[in-house]
Amino acid sequence: MGDEVLLKDVGDCGVIVLNRPKALNALNLSMVQKIYPILKEWESSKKLVIIEGAGEKAFCAGGDVKSLVLALNEPKGEVFGAEFFRKEYTLNYLIGTYNKPYIAIINGITMGGGVGLSVHGKYRVATEKTLFAMPETAIGLFPDVGGSYFLSRLKGKLGVYLGLTGHRLKALQNTGDTIEEILNKYQPKLNHEFSLAPHMSQIENYFSAPSVEEIIERLKKDNSEWAQKNAEILLKMSPSSLKISKKAIDEGNGKSLAECLEIEYRLVYTALSRDSDFYEGVRALLIDKDQKPVWKPPSLTDVTDEYVNKRFATLPAEKELKLRASKL
Repeated sequence: MGDEVLLKDVGDCGVIVLNRPKALNALNLSMVQKIYPILKEWESSKKLVIIEGAGEKAFCAGGDVKSLVLALNEPKGEVFGAEFFRKEYTLNYLIGTYNKPYIAIINGITMGGGVGLSVHGKYRVATEKTLFAMPETAIGLFPDVGGSYFLSRLKGKLGVYLGLTGHRLKALQNTGDTIEEILNKYQPKLNHEFSLAPHMSQIENYFSAPSVEEIIERLKKDNSEWAQKNAEILLKMSPSSLKISKKAIDEGNGKSLAECLEIEYRLVYTALSRDSDFYEGVRALLIDKDQKPVWKPPSLTDVTDEYVNKRFATLPAEKELKLRASKL
């Protein structure tokens, strides 16, 4: 049981088990390097692939960002981080373009990198324990692993809301033919509404604002507990992360998965330094746990359009992620 990824060959079915239950199955580089080649192999030899997490708490709580940030204290730590994200995004793209049924059993915590391992496949099976979120703005990052692709395709401004606030969803249904018929037999007849249904008009009205500042102002003008709470949440997030995330999601709807991931790689590449909000956010929330990140720039006003656009700028050709021509 020491293996971080367990592979099961069950006849015509291949099963991948993320096997770091004590770490909530957080995804690291060695896991990515083991999953990618077996998926490539099974794409031609299996009828379907299932991926699940060991233990009862999590499918995958995300990428192992704590290790990535600690590595930035070492020589060439940013090289290690760049390699992880390059290979993780390449794996996300493979899942999104997989030509065999790919079924993710997302029991328990499914966040960040765990979303990347599940949402791009055709089938996601949620349970009553599923907790789904993209909480990256709280650690100075942005909804990556294709977040700009799938969040931008949600109804109205729901994706902008989820991406900026990191709101945790509990009520989910699988989406996605024989496999569908089998899954539907086990899908309960849900008699409750979507957890955010009572607030969809507020989300649409407020999160359609042209800027993050205006989103917060609209929330503040609404005296409801829900609006005030969300305004407070946004004001705690990294200001640069909020603006970068909004731009990425706003522009993601017109782009392919490959294009979104390639742009996200530019964004994450420039975040791999000890001076970044990513470093500071992970330090404050996961390493020192003082819950007091010192963001730079410190306010939304200080995050200029020039600053944001610079983060989206193309990298030197040899550093760009070119997914349609890349291999692990």
